[in-house]
Amino acid sequence: MGVTEDLADELARDVIKAIEATGDEDIIGEITKVLGASSQTAEEAFLTALRVRRANIKARALLMDRLRRFKAEKEAGGEGHPKG
Repeated sequence: MGVTEDLADELARDVIKAIEATGDEDIIGEITKVLGASSQTAEEAFLTALRVRRANIKARALLMDRLRRFKAEKEAGGEGHPKG
């Protein structure tokens, strides 16, 4: 990645950590406003990194949930549902 994407991704990771720690989703709007006032490119890169990282977090949570359910069903004597 280039410097813009690297910095935006680092900021996105830090913002996600701050949201997880505080529960304050408003920080996204505040950060976006600051970035947009000085660099539209940085703002867009940040929002993209944030969306990609949050989508990945949700997808991984879904995957882990499916695996936990499959394991629980298998341990309970069921066959599990590998496709659904």
